Amino acid sequence: MNRCGTHGHVTGKMFFKFAYIWVGNSQTQCPGQCAWPFHQPIYGPRSPPLVAPNNNVGLDGMVINLASLVPGTVTNPCGNGYFQGSAEAPLEASWACPGIYGKGAYPGYAGNILVDPSTGASYNAHGDHGRKYLLPALYDPATSSCSTLV
Repeated sequence: MNRCGTHGHVTGKMFFKFAYIWVGNSQTQCPGQCAWPFHQPIYGPRSPPLVAPNNNVGLDGMVINLASLVPGTVTNPCGNGYFQGSAEAPLEASWACPGIYGKGAYPGYAGNILVDPSTGASYNAHGDHGRKYLLPALYDPATSSCSTLV
């Protein structure tokens, strides 16, 4: 209950080594942290929250958290892969860029992102069947910066 999500691995005599991801319900579990920018933040600037692209703050927050965890699981599945900083507190591909969704982002401002003119929803990615999503920036080791979709 104290995390938006996490990833790790399991290994043992009865198990093959495998990685896992767990993501909590962003609307009921710390929405000011786990569903930002679609929910009022628990700290920092009090700008109005963005409109969730799928009209569901909890689900769209979970998409952000899942999109943050997948790159870390792929590049650092067992805690000894790619990360920045110390192994005790690693910054992974997306955790190195918190709160950045578009160019020009700063604490409390998600950045320049697209807005659907008919719904007012904020997004930066297109999915199947016309769905829209807001996905976090990832750290790009080639440029030593956070890379966004827009």
